[in-house]
Amino acid sequence: MENRLRLRELGMKIGRFDTGELNSLTDVPGVKVGHHTLSYDLEAGKAVRTGVTAILPHGGNLFQKKVLGSVHVINGFGKTVGSIQLQELGTIESPIMLTNTLSVPAVAEGTLRYLLDQNSDIGESTGTVNVLVGECNDGYLNDIRGLHVRPEHAYQAIQSATAGAVAEGCVGAGTGMSCMGYKGGIGTSSRVAPFAEHIYTVGALVVSNFGEERDLLLPGSGRTAMASHTPPPIQTPDGSIMIVVATDAPVNERQLHRMAKRATFGLARTGSFAAHGSGDIVIAFSTAHRIPHYPDRLTQPCAYLVEDGEAISRLFEMTVEAVEEAIWNSLCKATTTIGNQGRIKRAIEYDLFLSNLAQP
Repeated sequence: MENRLRLRELGMKIGRFDTGELNSLTDVPGVKVGHHTLSYDLEAGKAVRTGVTAILPHGGNLFQKKVLGSVHVINGFGKTVGSIQLQELGTIESPIMLTNTLSVPAVAEGTLRYLLDQNSDIGESTGTVNVLVGECNDGYLNDIRGLHVRPEHAYQAIQSATAGAVAEGCVGAGTGMSCMGYKGGIGTSSRVAPFAEHIYTVGALVVSNFGEERDLLLPGSGRTAMASHTPPPIQTPDGSIMIVVATDAPVNERQLHRMAKRATFGLARTGSFAAHGSGDIVIAFSTAHRIPHYPDRLTQPCAYLVEDGEAISRLFEMTVEAVEEAIWNSLCKATTTIGNQGRIKRAIEYDLFLSNLAQP
């Protein structure tokens, strides 16, 4: 297995804020991430290069103890499940699941089964549950029409979730993804900063699957746009990106929506312009409060960050930095992949970053 490095291991730093200990979404206390990867070859040149990634805002019963959240659609060419209710009610009550486009129904079923197993009253006395599933199209490298992701794979991704370091690159939902002409996939990053007597964390995790090589804007002392190499042998779709932003800052759902919108700037810094067929969607949540499914009072006191301008702007900037670095990490950690029908997406060359870093 090729030993691939993260962006900072190449000597490159994004932004002015410090990272958390793991430089990961899981630096937000309580957040867990799990993957289930499917990578094997079939007959007649077909190959399975896909999977599922699960993000748990906390390790308890998410249906019983919801978290505040929001969703922002940068460009709506996507098949996300559960976003309408999230935007309406402002709460997340299931793991956030990521997979390929045609596997959304199977992943939704697996997530439902997980929640039904945890909560015997769902569908009885308490109605239904809103699962969240986001997607990108990995059909260039993956036999997407084979529908190889099954409900049990979603269940397994949830059960494997941990609070430790997050595997990046060609894992889980990122196994078959492509980004800006290279191999994309899972990437993550975080930022920490003081807020009066508190220190808050903002983390980001992405499934990168967007853009062409000509769009690439390398980080470094001089932002350099890449010239396109020979185009691929078939026309590829515009692609997509799923972005998940988490924080332990006490922000409400409206403030989370404002943070989610700022993820757009982190995406744009890498070279994306949200092409016509690109599904670019952001889900944001805060772990600061738990919203009970069965409240024991009519009102619930929740303290939120005062929007004095400086504090909320700091969270915005932390979000932008974490999202941009997460995208670069998804590229840096991905390995060259031979996929369906022998198609190839090569790993990005580190010399591109290093040469840009050396510019005056």
